[in-house]
Amino acid sequence: MYVILVYDIEEKRVGKMLKLCRQYLNWIQNSVFEGELTEVKLKELLAKAKTVMKPEADSIIVFKSRDEKWLEKQVIGMEKNTLDNIL
Repeated sequence: MYVILVYDIEEKRVGKMLKLCRQYLNWIQNSVFEGELTEVKLKELLAKAKTVMKPEADSIIVFKSRDEKWLEKQVIGMEKNTLDNIL
């Protein structure tokens, strides 16, 4: 499935969350990630994220779609991190 993950984490925990999310998804903008994940990998990511965050102060929002082709993405202004498929 295609996932867009957005988080709002207190500053002292942002670095840990950033590092965690980069292991699973592509960073596209401050606190915003996107990419293909299996349901199992998404559950794994969210379980680890819950150990980093404090639910009373922080939040994570996950948008899911079966496939990226069902989403239209429009970037206005400078794109923070362009995605390349070249290794």
